[in-house]
Amino acid sequence: MDIITAIIYLVLFILMMVFVFSIGMLRQFMPKREVILVLIVAFLIGAIGGAFFLDPIYDELPNVVGTIEKSMPNTQETLYLDLSSSVDTKELRENLSGTEGFKSFKETSISIPMWTFNEREHNYFEDIVGNIDYNYKNYTVNSSSIEISIADNYTSTEALKSFSDWYKLVYGETISYAQVHAVLVVDSTSLDVFEKNLLERGIVATNIEGPIQDSVDNTNSSMLSNMEFTLVCGGLGVVVGLIGIYVDSVVPAYRRFRKFLRERRKR
Repeated sequence: MDIITAIIYLVLFILMMVFVFSIGMLRQFMPKREVILVLIVAFLIGAIGGAFFLDPIYDELPNVVGTIEKSMPNTQETLYLDLSSSVDTKELRENLSGTEGFKSFKETSISIPMWTFNEREHNYFEDIVGNIDYNYKNYTVNSSSIEISIADNYTSTEALKSFSDWYKLVYGETISYAQVHAVLVVDSTSLDVFEKNLLERGIVATNIEGPIQDSVDNTNSSMLSNMEFTLVCGGLGVVVGLIGIYVDSVVPAYRRFRKFLRERRKR
């Protein structure tokens, strides 16, 4: 939401509260039992105004907090990426490294989809995978896939080729697909640029860690639900209505209080 739209929504809500206040001021011209009706109307107007005008602004609060956090210098965001093995990670690395705000890009592991293992097959792969390539730092054999962590100086393409070559010798077939897990570290101020760059390639980060994401998550966790926020706006309408109802009593009392304070200072 742009700032002009937000201002328009705020002005419209304020005008609704002015209307509620004006209704409250008409109390002296209506029977006392009608006061409850005035408060009900004030609640409904406040709730409707909050739902239509304030709630869209309230929903943008995490984005506003994130935007403020992005302006802070010397902070970094870590993006966790799940890529297809068909993605040219070398070209991707070169493209990302040429973008201002780039810190690092590392391929951490590959997940190779397999068939559903029986117990014998599961035990076999657990025993053999570590011997296929010394660049396999660690590995996990799941029920129908194998995840392999790779060394820092190794690429996912090399890791997949190594496994595929072994698989062809043993089973007579090749494996050409795996999911590549990578970690991208960037300056917080450049996060939007990198997200846009990745999105143009059809890549969306599966998880983001850093001060921006922490601020957004903390804001989201502390926010009221839409229904709760609407009820609060309705309560605000009731408060404004009560002020309008009793303004004739409050204003003179306030003036007397100020006069009392001035006289006390003079003493």
